[in-house]
Amino acid sequence: MMQPLDSPSLALIHGWGLGRAAWQPIVTAVSACCNVHHVDLPGYGDAAPDPCSFEDTARRIVDSLPAGTILCGWSLGALLALEMASQRPERIGGLVLVGASTSFVQQDDWPHAQPPTLLDGFAAAVRNHPAQTLQRFVALLNQGDTRARANTRAQQQALAESPTPDTDSLIQGLDWLRKTELRQKVATITIPTLLIHGESDPLMPLSAARWLADHLPQARLEVFHGAAHAPFLNSPERFAELLIEYCHAAPAHQATRP
Repeated sequence: MMQPLDSPSLALIHGWGLGRAAWQPIVTAVSACCNVHHVDLPGYGDAAPDPCSFEDTARRIVDSLPAGTILCGWSLGALLALEMASQRPERIGGLVLVGASTSFVQQDDWPHAQPPTLLDGFAAAVRNHPAQTLQRFVALLNQGDTRARANTRAQQQALAESPTPDTDSLIQGLDWLRKTELRQKVATITIPTLLIHGESDPLMPLSAARWLADHLPQARLEVFHGAAHAPFLNSPERFAELLIEYCHAAPAHQATRP
């Protein structure tokens, strides 16, 4: 599909366990208005496994995209997008964080997260039965969603029809989720940010997104009522509308318009 020459550049960065197919419900609508770049994390899709650190992976991704690209990251992809915004703000045209948090794991001063045992259990299961574990993960991330059954069926079917991500890369992603803590970097990120979060997110609690909204200097939070961890599955039309609106209003895109 051909876009106008001044269409904004948008990178979609998927989360743990699910590759670019996760974005399928919104891709057609968004691609009609934006130049979409699908980012495959190491070991997913066309990307080879890469044992680089979380920080190096973020740097490589942002440097591979056209300058001024708007980043839309989901879950682990949102953590990477935050890291990219901290490292390379001059290359980023905007920031959209979906199901986001600064830390996936609970700490004494960070209750808006999951106990480390959840990741330990997934790491052990992935080593032995990666495909089955991802099927279970899809059911977990949709818990509490008003469309949980339909979303789970659709995502499990997409998983069954796609190559299973590299096992070592899945373990690496869980390790990133266990160790990454970005609270100290948030105050330095001045890029206008759209936060999109499910009201009933079972993995990244809504309180984590509210914290981000309070601490990012230029953030706006949109809550999807009735949605769990993947609001673009619960209400793809609203999600695509918000994303397109943000992309066309982003300062970097406005600056390139005649």
